[in-house]
Amino acid sequence: MKRPVEILFLGMDPSPAIEAVAREKALKLDQYFADIESCKVSIDLTHKHQSQGRQFDVRIDLTIPGHELTISRVHDEDAHIALRDAFEGMKRKLDETVRRQRNHRP
Repeated sequence: MKRPVEILFLGMDPSPAIEAVAREKALKLDQYFADIESCKVSIDLTHKHQSQGRQFDVRIDLTIPGHELTISRVHDEDAHIALRDAFEGMKRKLDETVRRQRNHRP
């Protein structure tokens, strides 16, 4: 990755454990696709609803040559599960983008 992973905590205090998981997953993406230019992960603790517990929303913004990819609105009551689901979604989106790039080359 050309720039360090940026991790933002919104509506909550920073958590070293959650930050470590996010960095680890971002580095795995970087090992999978070495041309990643930047990765920004936002973890937002949304307001508590009466019928639900607290919800973590995760958004990932990834920049690769010629593309900006975003996964957003991944919700779960467990921040680790929300991160896992968001990074799995980003890997699928990255796969799809790389596949399209290969198919469009002359």
